[in-house]
Amino acid sequence: MKFELKYVEKLIDLIEKHNLTEISLNDGEKSVSVKKETGSAPVVVPANLNPAVEQVDFNTEEGNINVAKLEIKGKPIVSPMVGTFYKAPAANEKPFVELGDSVAVGQVVCIVEAMKLMNEIESEVSGKITKICVEDGQPVEYGQVLMYVE
Repeated sequence: MKFELKYVEKLIDLIEKHNLTEISLNDGEKSVSVKKETGSAPVVVPANLNPAVEQVDFNTEEGNINVAKLEIKGKPIVSPMVGTFYKAPAANEKPFVELGDSVAVGQVVCIVEAMKLMNEIESEVSGKITKICVEDGQPVEYGQVLMYVE
């Protein structure tokens, strides 16, 4: 799956048009974040991903932009709510899953804390964890990819 250049350009236009500093989108399988540093051109950053990428450069009125075309393997496990991601049931305990672990449907893979409630997130697919996209204790958004299972 790849991001279309026109799609990324539209995100950059939205940032400029509405004077935003950042926009992040996730459609389940694709996730992208565009951030604008104060006084500079927007920079496209793959959100929570570290797959093999093909780099594409293009120019805008504000300067050079580097866009990454991404290909993602596996099914995403996404956050069903806004909260804080925890990979283990407690600070000194073993994580629910680690990179390379096999998971089954219904297996708890992490916790998202929301309003002082610990919500166990279960895998909806069986397979191997190929990517963990967030760090322990990191805030997450609704629909944000937490990890991938292949």
